[in-house]
Amino acid sequence: MATFSRRRFLLTAVGTAAGTALLAACGGRKEDSTTTAPAGGSGNSGNVKGATLGFIALTDAAPVIIAKEKGFFAKHGMPDVKVVKQTSWAVTRDNLELGSERGGIDGAHILSPMPYLLATGKITKSKEPLPMYILARLNLQGQGISASKALLGDKLSVDNKAGLAKAASGLGRKLKAAVTFPGGTHDLWMRYWLAANGIDPNKDADLVVVPPPQMVANMQTGTMDVFCVGEPWNQRLVNKQLGYTATQTGEIWNKHPEKSFSMRADWVDKNPQATQALLMAVQEAQMWCDDPNNLDEMCEIIAKDKYIKAKVEDIKPRLAGNVNYGDGRMVKDSPMRMLFWAANASFPYKSHDKWFVTEDMRWGYLPADSDIDALVNKVNRADLWKLAATAIGQEKAIPASDSRGKETFFDGVVFDPENPKAYLDSLAIKAMA
Repeated sequence: MATFSRRRFLLTAVGTAAGTALLAACGGRKEDSTTTAPAGGSGNSGNVKGATLGFIALTDAAPVIIAKEKGFFAKHGMPDVKVVKQTSWAVTRDNLELGSERGGIDGAHILSPMPYLLATGKITKSKEPLPMYILARLNLQGQGISASKALLGDKLSVDNKAGLAKAASGLGRKLKAAVTFPGGTHDLWMRYWLAANGIDPNKDADLVVVPPPQMVANMQTGTMDVFCVGEPWNQRLVNKQLGYTATQTGEIWNKHPEKSFSMRADWVDKNPQATQALLMAVQEAQMWCDDPNNLDEMCEIIAKDKYIKAKVEDIKPRLAGNVNYGDGRMVKDSPMRMLFWAANASFPYKSHDKWFVTEDMRWGYLPADSDIDALVNKVNRADLWKLAATAIGQEKAIPASDSRGKETFFDGVVFDPENPKAYLDSLAIKAMA
């Protein structure tokens, strides 16, 4: 933030009780996580009463949708927030580059690696960096890798190397694997799964990009053999008997980070009070979404045509943890279900963003010599998340560290955020740029 913005936020956003913590956060010094701030009030007494936020038709957009529909944005002084559907992640990218002043958007429900790809200029149309901030994680888990019913006999699962090899060899061509955006989470889950099972995604497979809502229709027409996407599209595939879920992504990496709430850095720096209000509203919406008592209402809301445009029976089962894989496997109360607030789902751990940056280096989306720490510290605003959580009385939800520590994947590979190079060196299949 610019110095003026920091001081303005200090004086007006969270009050003098939280002032010391905010100044430390913006100045790069260690925050005092014990500092308290008023839990009541609008959270925004400035002139800005709205922002334009994008979302994709996916279940994990629920917190942004619910913050609008249940009045959390309005509660915190942002009644004019617009929540606008985007047709693809490429459109989300383009509209973020435009910004609302030019007919685009100020922030979005977004694939967690995208703010880094935008901030480095790797995916912008102008090829110029677009500074972005990640303000919160929106959810953990809740994605899937699905396979065509033609591959049902191969019994694809999270770790069936023989089955995947048989499926690939029996096609007489490269395996066609659909993902939602190059370098995004679904691309990385697909690549990790293929590589861990002995399939080089760059040599032994053709990866194609398909927008999430179009996945099922494209599977029906034979565009791909497997795809990775968020819900409800894996469930929809099973319900239409067009394929099956090979694996939930939580089986690849337990409680993995997924989407983020991210905004243009210039908007945040210019509107610190409004940013605080938006973040408080999203956090409260995440808590609402995680309450089982709200499940039916949430499904009815997000199923609407202006949001996901899907049937409740496509959305609700997996949110409840009831997973019909479509191949005879049935799981009740799955620990791999989507989480919005539980298990620190909302907190944007910097260690998780280090993995996203490292994986994008692994596959050539970011340079091999990228300064991981510098990039993550520039984009990830866990400091602002902590201030917002404090302001709504959720100090206990603030983790003791910005790192969740070492992470272990289904194949036994360990990612140590303190030593990403060791992780990269341990991987047999990669395509460093």
